[in-house]
Order: sequence, then structure tokens, then C-alpha cells
Amino acid sequence: MTLLEVLVVTVILITLAAAAMPVAKVGVKRHKELELRRNLRDLRTAIDDYKRVASQGLVLQTDVEAEGYPPDLDTLVEGVEQVGANRKLKFLRRIPVDPMTGEVEWGLRSYQDDHDSRSWGRQNVYDVYSLSQGVALDGTNYEDW
Repeated sequence: MTLLEVLVVTVILITLAAAAMPVAKVGVKRHKELELRRNLRDLRTAIDDYKRVASQGLVLQTDVEAEGYPPDLDTLVEGVEQVGANRKLKFLRRIPVDPMTGEVEWGLRSYQDDHDSRSWGRQNVYDVYSLSQGVALDGTNYEDW
């Protein structure tokens, strides 16, 4: 092989690698977004299940202001005593990690908070959102999901 052929092949490989990098970055971001959507859905489903069970009177609600929602996310993992039975009802195995921040911390909203509030009133957990300040591939903010 001549030096010219080696240079041409090297330039072609560098060009292909440069074209593949943005595609790989978008793929990684898309995967994290799918994981974020799944984790938010799991958390919200667990909150809704807790609300349904509390509304049916199957768990004791000590706080009237709770409106049937869990006091915090740890309650969904630790479980609550079922009324009339000697067992705990658990709604999550663990609190999922926010893939955008890499932390187990989530933004929380109480039922009494405004729908767009970024501070938690600590009465209960009505909704969760990501604490990431990033922007999704579709142009929306992760914290608005």
C-alpha cells in the first residue's frame, strides 16, 4: 500500500466516525428519556394505587389533610398496614433512579400545591417530576413531564 492510500482510508474512517457520533448521542439520550417516562409512570401508578386502596378504607389514614395520598415516596416502598389483615401493602420495590440526574431524588407535589408548583407542601405526594433542568429531544423540559 502506498502512503496515499493509507491517508485516504484514514480520512474516510474519520469522516464516518464523526458522522456516527451524533447518532450515538441521540440514541443514548432517547434511551434515557424512555427510562424516565417508564419510571415516572411506575411512580404515578404506585401513587394512584395507594390512593385507590386508601379511598376503599383498606389502610388507616392518620392525617386528614393527606386526601388519601401517601405522605412520602418511602411509604410506597415500606408499605402500610392493611386494615383487618395482619400484612403490609407495598406499592413499589424501590424508588427508581431519575436517569437524567442519576439520583433517587424526585420533585414532589402535594394535592394542595399548585399544578405547576416547584416546591413541595409536604402534606402528601400527589405527583412526581424530574429535577433535571435539561431539554428533551422533542423540545420540552424534563421537569414538565
